[in-house]
Amino acid sequence: MWPILTRDIILLALLGWCNFLPILGRLALKDRFAAPIDLGFIWPDRKPVFGPHKTWRGLVFAVAGTSAAASLTYAGPILGAKLACWSMAGDLISSFIKRRLGKRSGQKAIGLDQGLESSLPLYLLREELYISMEEVLGIVIVFTLLELILSPILYRIRIRRNPH
Repeated sequence: MWPILTRDIILLALLGWCNFLPILGRLALKDRFAAPIDLGFIWPDRKPVFGPHKTWRGLVFAVAGTSAAASLTYAGPILGAKLACWSMAGDLISSFIKRRLGKRSGQKAIGLDQGLESSLPLYLLREELYISMEEVLGIVIVFTLLELILSPILYRIRIRRNPH
């Protein structure tokens, strides 16, 4: 069994990688394969379902890349793919909520932006990942803090589109 701290760092790294891969996909492929997941549909409130930044390309990059990275860890590729799917589901739920709150795609919503994409996969997969609720909370807090610190840096070096 992997030591607890090592296991938590691996999960934190996999979540970070999963959420960076859609950005990497955009940088590598530019506008190719950038169809929005919501296909441009508008919800009855006349706002996009998710918005233009949630793409099929990003989803494929996140799931395939996280699965590949997880194959190098105790999690393995299948659990890595599950982690990525649930993380992207959390990200889509956050995006849906942000649109309903009137926030534009890419607009900041601290906690909502980081919370579901990290907590949903960890909570749902905690038994398969061999982590406790305390570890889930700790990883989510560290993930959120790291994203708040790293996002403005990635924006300044022109990797992210927004500083948050």
